[in-house]
Amino acid sequence: MSVPSLPAPDVPALEAVARRLRHRVIRMSHDAGTPHLGSALSCLDILVAAYWTAVRINPAQPQDPDRDRFILSKGHAASAWYAVLAERGFFPSEWLDTFGQHGAPLAEQPAPGCAPGVELATGSLGHGLPVGVGMAMAGRLLGSDHRVFVCLSDGECDEGTVWEAAMFAAGQRLDRLVVIVDYNKWQATGRSNEVMALAPLRDKWAAFGWSASEVDGHDLGALVKALGAVPDGSGKPVAIVAHTVKGKGVSFMEDDNNWHYRIPKAAEVADAARQLGLSPQE
Repeated sequence: MSVPSLPAPDVPALEAVARRLRHRVIRMSHDAGTPHLGSALSCLDILVAAYWTAVRINPAQPQDPDRDRFILSKGHAASAWYAVLAERGFFPSEWLDTFGQHGAPLAEQPAPGCAPGVELATGSLGHGLPVGVGMAMAGRLLGSDHRVFVCLSDGECDEGTVWEAAMFAAGQRLDRLVVIVDYNKWQATGRSNEVMALAPLRDKWAAFGWSASEVDGHDLGALVKALGAVPDGSGKPVAIVAHTVKGKGVSFMEDDNNWHYRIPKAAEVADAARQLGLSPQE
């Protein structure tokens, strides 16, 4: 098996990585003139915890059949995913400078095979989990022990395909499948729990036959613990409802749904760097 094991987590070091990548994602949004910044910042800690401590995949061999699979179903947060993949060595960090540019590999939402480590083209919400279920089922049929991680948005849980896939996964007892819901309480046009009756979200996943839990989605220690416990011995697929804040890390962006669409100005990029304890070019 060529997929390396991951080292024991150093939570303070992970927090430093997350701060630095937050600012990188903010600069990417400014430079490319692309939206969805708030959604990228809300899931960034989830991605850092996953790729540094849970997802077994070798950046030098991203198509190794023994690898774990990770699907960012909320493809509009692709900038955070790209920043994490670059930091982990899947492709040169210079690619981030071309984010969202015509003809460049890193499209605003993930395209098929756009970069090493990208398993699936996403962005049309509700498709990531059904494909992840297929990957988990295929792994079982092939006798593989790989796991499949799928990160959903809370607004994406409005989609019926999510719950069809959830029922199938529970019926097949796909215990090497894990869903992480980036529960930032917003979607494009309003509060998630007002657009649709999502709450209580953990209880819904449990009612659909999943081993469901809740976690602070910005507590890297708690995320590491939750993601590392898959399979968890229940014989069920695992759902982690991660309570997050849209625009996390920057005071004027936090819990402000305007940052679903707004693009930061140069002064705001510099202000964000100061708040994160970084220089403007970090």
